[in-house]
Order: sequence, then C-alpha cells, then structure tokens
Amino acid sequence: MKHYLGCRTIDGIIVTVDGVPLDPRYDLERFTELGFEWSYKGDSPQQLALALIADCVGSDQARRWSEPFMVKVVAHLDNDWRLTDADIRTAMVCVNPEFTND
Repeated sequence: MKHYLGCRTIDGIIVTVDGVPLDPRYDLERFTELGFEWSYKGDSPQQLALALIADCVGSDQARRWSEPFMVKVVAHLDNDWRLTDADIRTAMVCVNPEFTND
C-alpha cells in the first residue's frame, strides 16, 4: 500500500509518496510552474490532483479526471494530510462512477 503525505513547513510545501517526493507529472500536463498546493480550487491544486492520480492509477485517468478530483478531494485537504492509494481509488469511484477500483 502506498502512503501519500502533504505538509506545509517553514521551508514550503512537501508532498511525498512512501517518503519520496511526488513527481508533479509536468510531462502529462503543466497547470502551473509553482508546484503543489491544496485546500482550494486552482492550478496548483489541480497539479497535485494530476500527480496523485497518475501515481496511483495511471496517466490516462489523471489527464481526464484531475479537475473533478481536485474539486472533490484536493480542495478539501487540511494543511497536513495523509492519503493511501486505497483512499485515492475510493475517491476516484466518487469522481468517476465508471472507474473500477481494482
């Protein structure tokens, strides 16, 4: 099981997957050059949504569902948060009812 962590520090935002920095996946889509953000709707939170989905369920799903995932999940994250890959897959079912949670 993968573990995703996000926190705000005095040095800035940190987002990791299993202790390693999460790839922003600019190769798929560049919504911003400012990095990740959360707790609101915008370009940086959508970049985080894209990266989380891509890492967890694949790039095809990430491109298509990053905006609704950002609205339903990323915009509501606390300052410090934890998600598992199971949490992301469950949220994907809410965002896209056709998503199969395999």
